[in-house]
Amino acid sequence: MEFNSDILRQLSQIVGEDYLFTDIATRNHYGHDETEDYVFPPSVVIKPANTAEVAAIVTVANLFKIPLTPIGARTGLSGGALSVHQGIGLSLERLNKILSIDENNLQVIVEPAVITQVLREAVAEKGLFYPPDPSSQGSCWIGGNVAENAGGARAVKYGVTKDYVLNLEVVLPTGDVIWTGANTLKNSTGYNLTQLMVGSEGTLGIITKIVLKLLPKNNFNVLMLVPFYKASQACEAVSAIFRAGVVPSALEFMERDAIDWTLQFVEGLNVQVKDAVQAHLLIEVDGNYPEILMSEAEKILAVVEQFEIDEVLFADTEDQKNALWKMRRSVAEAVKSNSIYKEEDTVVPRYELPKLLEGIKTIGAKYGFQSVCYGHAGDGNLHVNIIKGAMSDANWQTEVPKGIREIFELTVSLKGTLSGEHGIGFVQKNYMDIAFTKVHLELMERMKHVFDPNNVLNPGKIFPD
Repeated sequence: MEFNSDILRQLSQIVGEDYLFTDIATRNHYGHDETEDYVFPPSVVIKPANTAEVAAIVTVANLFKIPLTPIGARTGLSGGALSVHQGIGLSLERLNKILSIDENNLQVIVEPAVITQVLREAVAEKGLFYPPDPSSQGSCWIGGNVAENAGGARAVKYGVTKDYVLNLEVVLPTGDVIWTGANTLKNSTGYNLTQLMVGSEGTLGIITKIVLKLLPKNNFNVLMLVPFYKASQACEAVSAIFRAGVVPSALEFMERDAIDWTLQFVEGLNVQVKDAVQAHLLIEVDGNYPEILMSEAEKILAVVEQFEIDEVLFADTEDQKNALWKMRRSVAEAVKSNSIYKEEDTVVPRYELPKLLEGIKTIGAKYGFQSVCYGHAGDGNLHVNIIKGAMSDANWQTEVPKGIREIFELTVSLKGTLSGEHGIGFVQKNYMDIAFTKVHLELMERMKHVFDPNNVLNPGKIFPD
């Protein structure tokens, strides 16, 4: 869309000429995230410095009915930050401060562009713990984590982002600014607008401040890597571990291709994998009492030994632990480096994981695509990477969407849903009818209209075409 000079002048007056960009290089840079190879440049990129400037920009967008897309670190995998209707690309990168760490109440107040790992390390220095740890924690931002309700490896024990958000400062699509809740651990006062905003993918408001709950930091952990000769048995073992009375702090699944590609992609990893091994579980327990952790590790070992496994590797040093986590967190990049791919974010009750994995492989064979699976198995959350490889462009465009639809239909039939932590965004929206009835979708659309009657904020996301 074209911007007239009057609108550009108004936007420039809000942020200053140095923070308003119309050149194609900048627009292209802010027109993509990590979702496949999509590029949707906004018509203009603007970088406000504070809540007041965000509110002023949104007011202009609403007045002239200009599409406005909030843009974070652009690490998303569902296209949530893509400016699919052009308009204003609102980068929040200048709102990047940790405003306060309240050691008395175990809370932190941050702006949205604080990098997740930076926050985790800052509170750890004070003996505190912020558990959500997406694989992209070294580059993703807290604001995006809230917008997508991000999880991570330790969600299995500690929960996802929503479990730590106490209160939010939000700029509404009208330009009004509200706090959604209170800085308290309990709040039963009216509708829960805070949790409505978490996971809303930038369609209801723009988050400018975030109040998060913290925990005391645990001092010890035990990490083990368990090789399975059958991937289905690795999935079966997940539920069995919980039934044995152990709640790991992390329980990650990686099938063989994911491991092989990662070992080739990341230099310096020294993990030996026998030819017959099909999958690994990476299992961690944590706490403050080493003797309890060793007891839990022994229980886990007793469970996995009931399956066909190779020798279990216990990480003896911090370097070894870091190497194993680096292997797990590098899988997505390794897959991306090998081929064009599509990533789906399925989640089912954990006992159904073997059926999900088996079904995915059957569907892939039917439609002629390879899949590489890994993910947060302790949550029943399986990331399915569909690999283009040698597939023709025609089959990639026509057959793969049919396969994805069948994967989601299988997932829902197993009492699961379309996304565990990546969100719906642009790429999954046309599958929403699988998970929701017409009544569900109409209710969500009416909620969107109440907040955003002019459909200005992040249009073209979540709802089917």
